[in-house]
Amino acid sequence: MDNAAYNEKMKKRHLVLIFALIFLIGLSALSTAGQTKKKTAKDLPPQYRKWLEQDVVYIITPKERDVFLQLDSDRDREIFTTAFWKQRDPTPGTPKNEFKDEHYRRIAYANQWYGRDSPTPGWRSDMGRIYIILGEPKAVEKYENLFDVFPTQIWFYEGMAEYGTPNAFNVVFFKPSGIPEFRLYSPLQYGPQALLIHYNGDMTDYMSAYSQLAQIEPAIAGISMSLVPGESLDSDRPSMSSEILLRQRIPAAPYEKIKDDYAEKLLRYKDIIEVDYTSNYIRSESLIAVVRDKNGQPYVHYAIEPEKLNFEGNETGFHAEMEINGKVAAADNPTRTIYQFDRLVPFDVSPEQMGRIKSKLFSYQDLFPLIPGRYKVNFLWKNRVSREFSSIEADILVPAPGVFSMTAPVVGNKADKSSRFKDSAKSFLLNDIQLVPSPRNDFQVGETLYLFFQLNGIPADVKTGGSLEYAILKEGQPFKSKTRALSEIADPANIYEEFPLLDFPPAQYQMRVTVRAADKSERLSSQFRFYITNMISLPRPFVLSQTQPQSNDASVINIVGLQYLNNEEPAKARPLLEAAYRRDPAQVKYALDFARILLLDKDYLGVKGVAAGFLADDRKWDFLQIAGQAGQALGELAPAIEYYKSYLNHFGANISVLNAVGECYLSAGGPADALVAWEKSLQLNPNQPELKARVQTLKEKEKEKK
Repeated sequence: MDNAAYNEKMKKRHLVLIFALIFLIGLSALSTAGQTKKKTAKDLPPQYRKWLEQDVVYIITPKERDVFLQLDSDRDREIFTTAFWKQRDPTPGTPKNEFKDEHYRRIAYANQWYGRDSPTPGWRSDMGRIYIILGEPKAVEKYENLFDVFPTQIWFYEGMAEYGTPNAFNVVFFKPSGIPEFRLYSPLQYGPQALLIHYNGDMTDYMSAYSQLAQIEPAIAGISMSLVPGESLDSDRPSMSSEILLRQRIPAAPYEKIKDDYAEKLLRYKDIIEVDYTSNYIRSESLIAVVRDKNGQPYVHYAIEPEKLNFEGNETGFHAEMEINGKVAAADNPTRTIYQFDRLVPFDVSPEQMGRIKSKLFSYQDLFPLIPGRYKVNFLWKNRVSREFSSIEADILVPAPGVFSMTAPVVGNKADKSSRFKDSAKSFLLNDIQLVPSPRNDFQVGETLYLFFQLNGIPADVKTGGSLEYAILKEGQPFKSKTRALSEIADPANIYEEFPLLDFPPAQYQMRVTVRAADKSERLSSQFRFYITNMISLPRPFVLSQTQPQSNDASVINIVGLQYLNNEEPAKARPLLEAAYRRDPAQVKYALDFARILLLDKDYLGVKGVAAGFLADDRKWDFLQIAGQAGQALGELAPAIEYYKSYLNHFGANISVLNAVGECYLSAGGPADALVAWEKSLQLNPNQPELKARVQTLKEKEKEKK
């Protein structure tokens, strides 16, 4: 090939490389532009703008930056910065944060040594940026007085593979003519020809420039085509992987190991949890399953496994105190809360017990009843001792009774078929079998996988001629399968299976469970992943789980009734709330909830009858308002007024009660007393235009009478 043809070939290659580089830079620019349009730092107070755009500009993740820009107050920004450094603290629980101290030391060093020959501070220079991101190089080679080669420095790094970079690599800086400071060298962007002062050859001829450079200084020539020692190039052009190293791997190294989901949690919960919790988010793993009990009542079983549980010592041992807040909202309307609950769980262990559990994971497990529907569930877990919090959110489906459906399989690593809690409702006690699940679905070689799921509303043809098929994939490839006829299963509504894993080698697996009709057609299916490790011992958690009343208990019946009421299904709520009340009519909560739905149904005599049993003693305070409402609706105004007045004397001013007692006074012929009540209501809330108009009209009528 003659020189002209060769040069033409190299020009084409050079154009391809340029377009590739432009594409990489363009992607980065588009990403940055998108962030800039969406958010801006220009309106931040000066100290927080400096923190974001200078102090942590090289180490903050995109998600953290986005969340920080959404914060509205200095209080929230202070909480965020505290949490930011805590997530990077290698020794949490100690006063010193070694990461933060080292980071600011690097900034100071960069400002002292890399900004001397530039009008910009050292932290903004290429050398300063790399130093702040990667720290001290393992070795530095300086070539600053070579004939025909621009001043060059080679920084060598090693042992940083855990941060997403090659285990060993070079970072090169050079100072072209007329440039006051060292510039980061890219083999793809510049090529060896850019390092030569008097290179006069074809600028697309990398090999010619490389050969010329090798004659002057082989060490510089060695890194001019690739920054990764020992990399074999598949052509006579510079390394693309070196460009990826410079553009992607090194910038991402500071947050390769950072789990930045804490930032979104902080944003979501900053107005809900106490200030001293907000910067103490800890990650957790979770598991949620929906299972019907023996009475057909669906329960939500859940497990929360925070990455740590801290105790405080006392005279007798160690103490932790957990608070769990649960909330269930309608999937199609998250503002409609179906159910809320709070659990306070003190946890005390002796020194001997602490010795057994201190190295283990911790799993909090619980359950609660829930009516059929689609929901968004949210659990907020707090440790009152350490002021730490965690949370889980999920979308769940509780199938309606009679609908042919299949629950998601629950996978356990242990099973107890003779649990002493069979007569209670307990988390993951499924059809009298106590499973021990893990959110990770992890197993050791030789263990047994225990599987439970339910089939609801099975059609007759499927029950008699259908089958269950279990297909197991290993690393995506078929491994084992098993089929069972549904007619051979004693209880096809509650499926329990055991899979010994003796001949399962360590690997990632996937199991697909399929319900087939008599004609082998697929009717339902579900799948899950599990993995088997060759570890000698897996870190199984110690479990804290409380029993709850069974579904035939009045407390559960009452909860389910209130869920239907909150879901705007009063016809389903009333019989349940009445059943709970009839079982324990002396229980204030059951009576009050039943009275409320009677009031909603305009059964005022029923309300009066329920409330009557409580108005003669100290329990009356809970029933005064509802008794007044029933009396007012029945036209029994004098008793209604007395109930309302007693309420106000006991609880203080209440707008709705003041307005109601005013109505009663007016209907009973006492306009002056009505005016007193309504004017007091307007003092509490002047923004009641209809009431204002009525008061004005009433005052005018009273004047006319006078």
